[in-house]
Amino acid sequence: MTELARVVGEGGVLGGGDRHVYRKDASTYAGIDPVAVVFPRSVEQVEALVGVARRFATPIVTRGAGTGLAGGAVVIDRSIVLVTTRMRSVLDIDTTNRIAWVEPGVLNLDLQHRLVEVGHHFAPDPSSQQACTLGGNVANNSGGPHCLASGVTTAHVAALHVVGADGVRRELGGTDPEPAGLDLRGLMVGSEGTLGIVTAIAVRLTPNPRRVATVLASFDDLDLASDAVSAVIAAGIVPAALEMMDGPLAAVVEDFVHAGFPVHAAAVLLVELDGSPASVHDELHGVTTVLERCGATTVATAADEAQRAGWWKGRKSAFGAIARIKPDYYLHDTVVPRTKLTLVLRQIRDAVAAEGLVVHNVFHAGDGNLHPLVLFDAREPGVMERVHRCGDAIVAASLAAGGVLSGEHGIGIEKRDHMGEQFDDVSLEVQEWARAALDPDALLNPSKVLPAARGCGDLAELPDGVWI
Repeated sequence: MTELARVVGEGGVLGGGDRHVYRKDASTYAGIDPVAVVFPRSVEQVEALVGVARRFATPIVTRGAGTGLAGGAVVIDRSIVLVTTRMRSVLDIDTTNRIAWVEPGVLNLDLQHRLVEVGHHFAPDPSSQQACTLGGNVANNSGGPHCLASGVTTAHVAALHVVGADGVRRELGGTDPEPAGLDLRGLMVGSEGTLGIVTAIAVRLTPNPRRVATVLASFDDLDLASDAVSAVIAAGIVPAALEMMDGPLAAVVEDFVHAGFPVHAAAVLLVELDGSPASVHDELHGVTTVLERCGATTVATAADEAQRAGWWKGRKSAFGAIARIKPDYYLHDTVVPRTKLTLVLRQIRDAVAAEGLVVHNVFHAGDGNLHPLVLFDAREPGVMERVHRCGDAIVAASLAAGGVLSGEHGIGIEKRDHMGEQFDDVSLEVQEWARAALDPDALLNPSKVLPAARGCGDLAELPDGVWI
């Protein structure tokens, strides 16, 4: 503790009982209390903290706002938690080259607000954007509703400043059109803090579109809504966003925020188009035609910005509205082919019902990124075992349909032991080689992502019990 305090000052270290809250993130998993919690304010302090950790052979778990849902910031091994939330400066905004340099503790929504005045935005917009940090977005390669056409975080990060496990600062990638060397930037994005500690991010800026049109459609059948998603893309239209919410959840959201959602539908689709006035006009006609042909009961276009904002507020308030149904939820994250949405949603519903639980769905339908919400009451004895069996069933159904483990929440500890179900031995071995090359002593976020690590010893078992 004394060595850490010398680096960040007495006010930059938490010890004693204050450490307890940092044993977990927003997932259902809990670990052990960290050795200490430190809050660096500069890259120089991060470098020095890595040096201290190396001297005392103590791992580091890097953490942003703690909004992660896969246990990526849960403390399993005896570790220091390094929190980046005090590194929250927007260092530079360059609209000529469409690049902004930011520190990792900047909130996603705070950056968006800064960019409004210069007519640009940062495309990834997770539903937790009011709280999640850009460092966390980079760690998990997060997306959000508006990443269907433009891509997730990795497509919007030009360069990173990273402190490695050796305590050395490096720049990965670059703001030139074709940076020289291997694409280590691409390797770092989505590595969940296992390959380095990000201290600055060069994000790509996107000019605000000249026109935006938002469509809200309701369906009397969930399968029809799922089929409509594929039909829109098959028609050659790739919206900026294509979101889906099942009817019961939409009704709860409507009661919560009064967004204007239909309350008697089986499913609701939210489709957003942007671009030039002419292209949006044509695509709006095409989307409306497809939705009506696919059996939509109602199709409405937002009359103004206030109505559009209200619909999006409802979409992004879905997780909070769940509390009106049950006190707790388990939010999962897998990706399936769009053409398999109907099949997989039905399988998930049946698997959850078999455990005596209820599932609601609100997700990025356009790219098949599912977010089933399994509802429960943590006070009920034995319920967490049933909840996690539902999680296993969701993974199994998604992979069997040709999907993948995660779209934006990451692997963490939640899906660590499922990695062998998606990747063969050679693929896992290559990932282990990359990790061992950059962190041979397993200093950074050990026991996460990979089910085994060469030369890093046996992985810790998940801690007993969970915390909600």
